[in-house]
Amino acid sequence: MIDHPNYSAAPWSLREDGLSLDSLAQSESVFALSNGHVGMRGNLDEGEPVGLPGTYLNGFHETRPLPYAESAYGNPEAGETVVNVTDGKLMRLHVDDELFDVRYGELLAHSRELDFRGGVLRRTVHWRSPAGAEVRITSTRLVSLSQRGAAAILYEVEPVGKSTRLVVQSELVANEDGQIEHGDDPRAAAELQAPLQPEEHYADELRISLAHRVKRSGARLCATMDHEIEGPDGMETTVDVGPDAGRVIVAADVPAGQTLRVLKFLAYAWSGHRSLPSVRAQARGSLAEVRHTGWAGLCEEQRAYLDAFWEGADVEVDGDEDLQQAIRFALFHVLQAGARAERRAIPAKGLTGSGYDGHAFWDTESFVLPVLTYTSPDAAGDALRWRFATLGLARERARQLGWAGAAFPWRTIAGQECSGYWPAGSAAVHIGADIAAAVLRYQHAAEDPDFARTVGLPLLVETARLWISLGHYDRKNRFRLPGVTGPDEYSAISDDNTYTNLMARQNLIGAARAVDVHPESAAALGVGHEEATQWRRAADAMHMPYDGILDVHMQAEGFTHHATWDFEHTPTDHYPLLLHYPYFDLYRKQVVKQADLVLALYTCGDRFTDEQKARAFAYYEPLTVRDSSLSACVQAVVAAETGHFELAYDYLGEAAFMDLHDLEHNTRDGLHIASLAGSWLALVAGFGGFRDYDGRLTFAPRVPPGVQRLAFRIGVARGRVLVEVDERGATYTLQRGDELEIAHYGDAITLRAGAEPVTRPLPPAPPRERPRQPPGREPLRRASARK
Repeated sequence: MIDHPNYSAAPWSLREDGLSLDSLAQSESVFALSNGHVGMRGNLDEGEPVGLPGTYLNGFHETRPLPYAESAYGNPEAGETVVNVTDGKLMRLHVDDELFDVRYGELLAHSRELDFRGGVLRRTVHWRSPAGAEVRITSTRLVSLSQRGAAAILYEVEPVGKSTRLVVQSELVANEDGQIEHGDDPRAAAELQAPLQPEEHYADELRISLAHRVKRSGARLCATMDHEIEGPDGMETTVDVGPDAGRVIVAADVPAGQTLRVLKFLAYAWSGHRSLPSVRAQARGSLAEVRHTGWAGLCEEQRAYLDAFWEGADVEVDGDEDLQQAIRFALFHVLQAGARAERRAIPAKGLTGSGYDGHAFWDTESFVLPVLTYTSPDAAGDALRWRFATLGLARERARQLGWAGAAFPWRTIAGQECSGYWPAGSAAVHIGADIAAAVLRYQHAAEDPDFARTVGLPLLVETARLWISLGHYDRKNRFRLPGVTGPDEYSAISDDNTYTNLMARQNLIGAARAVDVHPESAAALGVGHEEATQWRRAADAMHMPYDGILDVHMQAEGFTHHATWDFEHTPTDHYPLLLHYPYFDLYRKQVVKQADLVLALYTCGDRFTDEQKARAFAYYEPLTVRDSSLSACVQAVVAAETGHFELAYDYLGEAAFMDLHDLEHNTRDGLHIASLAGSWLALVAGFGGFRDYDGRLTFAPRVPPGVQRLAFRIGVARGRVLVEVDERGATYTLQRGDELEIAHYGDAITLRAGAEPVTRPLPPAPPRERPRQPPGREPLRRASARK
């Protein structure tokens, strides 16, 4: 069962029976609804009790000064923090003269359900007030996937046993109070005090709108609501509106067995540049559209959108019901994070919480976009178009640092660098290659020439120029990239980080090929044959640090020569290490925060032999403490590839249950979207053995331990293949398209429309001894726990 006092497993939903106030903030993240543009945490309708209130608009933020103990050239001057915008979720209820609050009276029944196919959050409550009046409350909340700025809530109250005086207050509230205490956790958001400055408030019958602006960033928003109300005769409605709050109040004497029904429509609009009349017009237009669609129409649109998504994205895990639920939970939230982001960032927490200040990192391109590319390609393309929209800022940042090309920010909302700690920020230049890899992956899958020419080419060119600017040839004519920070943030400012070098190599080759394909557009960017030849030469000469004595690739030059961290004497409660030890100690030791060289084994797997992968994985396992939620999924992929299937299954469980089990103890701040995406990677790239090298789709599948059947879909422009794996073999079925070339363990297969599925046997797996992990950092043994 799922490790939560009230969650239960079901294949197509997440249900909570009962209400645990101790884990309220976690559940608010888990039950969040979003479409990538509007996000609503799963706060209780009545607003209290609350862990962290949250309603977010993608990209809507406030800027703030970044403090430094000592100034230094090139330090970013301002940070960006996501703003909790006007809350339209609030539905307060009076029962006779008592305010409904789950902490008072008797909570006779309480359940919530997140429906992955319907795309709604349902809640049912049976409550007895301190005075003895009973009501049943049913609410259904929806953030529309088909209408970008729209949401709706159906709120119904039925008296039990006797006629009851009911009052429902439907509210819009700005500048909500309520923050979680985080101590010194650097992953938490900066606290903003009343960031929304009122500009306009308006009421017309049952419609209310509030307009606000944030002072420093200048972003402006308008939130609107309208209502349809059904109930007994004699109902009274009043409207109250002020600068920071608006209320529609419905009062009725409701007989037992009848229902007071309040349908609330919401619409949001914002801009960093447009005028108040323009933003107001957009919000009211969206409100008119959602009202015209109506509640039934919204639910039908939501179901149709998700039916289309699941047809091409579903992953089936027969025999492990908890994992089956977890992977669909993960895919649902990954879709919510990017579906309607539409040329804005996909933050590390999506729009489920304020963790990391709402910033986007390399998580998007390296973990989230691989999933979206093969399951929701429009969302993947839009995420890359957002990066392209910030290319000017990246060029400007590179010039500021004295580099050529484009230096994309380590963490950002709007495109400016927001990392105030340069060893883990500006020095983590691999983000440029991560973006380039996402471009190449999307181009191979989508086969969109216009995107490749207008978006992909400039991104590839400017990131390639960065590597030539940063690197140099040594006396042995090897191309080297000194002083960089790789994915492992416990090893900063290293020479020749292997992951960075190999990803840069891929970037350089991809850029040179793009110039060959689009010579005229490349010429407009100032690229000619000579520069492209320079890129190819650097790629061919790229240095890969190797320890010949240990016979293993180094994470970076000299890494294997460092002293090993004293794991034996590190208390288990001192993880994550970054909260208990100075970076100076961490940087000088062999201790790995998250998969780094092991990540290179996956992303650049064609640069290693099978034996090199096996030796490297065995070497780095005892050093990797997984103080990052990005690590387990990568370790799962490579564990599966190197024949450690039970270990891969354990790591898969850690990635999939990161938030359902609150393994990092910070799900309260929002979901770990990249780890959720990583559970797809662990299943599809790990146990499915899926790789896409230059558009060649290859598979080397295995069924996970204790699972009877694994099935998943991979969609590209040429077609979509269904892969089904069990102990007898793997079966490949072309679900869409005329013809598709794939490979099974290196053997070419041609799938054709209308032809019979192709089944191939699985080769025997090589026996491997399970590698050890740092003491106390072993993953939970999932296979044995399920027996």
